[in-house]
Amino acid sequence: MKVLNPIMMSGKKVLPLVEGGKGINGSDGKSAGAWAREGGIGTFSGISPDFYDENGNVVKETYEGKSRLEKHKEMIAQAIRGGIAQAKIAHQESQGNGRIHINMLWESGGAEEILHGVLDGAKKLVHGVTCGAGLPYKLGEIASKYEVYYYPIVSSARAFQILWKRAYSNFVDFFGGIVYEDPWLAGGHNGLTNAEDPKRPEDPYERILKVRKAMEKAGLSKDVPIIIAGGVWALKDWQDYIDNEELGNVAFQFGTRPMVTKESPVSEAFKKLLLTLKKGDVILQKFSPTGFFSSAIKNSFLEKLIRRTEEQVPFAKEKSDELDYEFKDGSKSYFIKSSDYQKAESQIRNGYNIIQTTPDNTLVFLNQQEADGIKEDRKNCVGCISACSFSSWTQYEGLTMKSPDPRSFCIHKTLYDLGHGGRLEDNLLFAGHQVYNFADDPLYKNGHIPTVKELVAKIKLGL
Repeated sequence: MKVLNPIMMSGKKVLPLVEGGKGINGSDGKSAGAWAREGGIGTFSGISPDFYDENGNVVKETYEGKSRLEKHKEMIAQAIRGGIAQAKIAHQESQGNGRIHINMLWESGGAEEILHGVLDGAKKLVHGVTCGAGLPYKLGEIASKYEVYYYPIVSSARAFQILWKRAYSNFVDFFGGIVYEDPWLAGGHNGLTNAEDPKRPEDPYERILKVRKAMEKAGLSKDVPIIIAGGVWALKDWQDYIDNEELGNVAFQFGTRPMVTKESPVSEAFKKLLLTLKKGDVILQKFSPTGFFSSAIKNSFLEKLIRRTEEQVPFAKEKSDELDYEFKDGSKSYFIKSSDYQKAESQIRNGYNIIQTTPDNTLVFLNQQEADGIKEDRKNCVGCISACSFSSWTQYEGLTMKSPDPRSFCIHKTLYDLGHGGRLEDNLLFAGHQVYNFADDPLYKNGHIPTVKELVAKIKLGL
């Protein structure tokens, strides 16, 4: 095992070990502070973070506004309050060691306003910002205003080049580095593009090398780190990347493994489930209302979405040679393929007799419970992402005239519910594709849940 030497990150020499930030309740001030206390970089989530009452109890998000815009503004205010609360906890837990970062998703609703609010209200407590889920052009400008280092999350050299040329070349002083997130291995939302095959993963070394060459072409030295994320479990698997002259300084981001620690905010039931998963239990799919691919554990929540998509039927309003069969739904008529008639009728017989259209001109078949749930979730939309295919809301235009997509779901509802005691089978369970390693990892033998201190000690040994 090569010795893991500290490198300069966010204004201080730290171990090149980074806690992955995740989304709602995936990481918080307690877990981030514990990670920083061990000399690395802890990362709390800036997406709907918890805040507390005078007795230290979590205050659940509530919305009094009548319109989506009013609820959207309430969501932003609560996120700022929660981000400041988590920054304070992380600072206290770190005992002055390591560095503290906040993780933001650029396509989340109100991301810019939330980031301004947290960095302004938690001055000197946050040292860096990691940000992905889109192309965060204004990240450098915002972070630099508060003298905080910034780390855009990209999945290709091309994405870095676009960001650098359009924005970051004007904000060099606080450019902290790049988070390279492998789009085939990372948990949560991934940066797969239409030019990449989700079923054909590419060699991470070659992709990371291309990022480094693009950084050098932009005038950045090899001291500026690339944080390797997605598929990182044990450093013994990454020896060729450490002290590699061709790659320069690298750090390693651990996303899935820290979820099963005592300090992790995820539920005990979720931790126990993670310890039992096998290879193939995490699937790459595109049901997210963001439009991005994402990796999640296959459960009944996903199976409903899979059924809905697999059983959809193409339609047209006018008859054609291909869509030649008139299919009636009450007073409505659709033209479908003759060969799809049995598929449609079978679903109706099985109780999926509520028919909705999609933006792709297909029919999906829902049962009454599903249809009622979709209607309720759309009514309660708070604008959690900047442009949502499920609710047809954008923070710039409000409610659009586009058809909402019933093949998707309310991502804020499910992740918030999961983070606050919701049933595992009823919710989306984000996880990385290396999650099956828990079952054979000696650190977790007999269901042991380690502290962050124990985990980092093992990681430093390469285990």
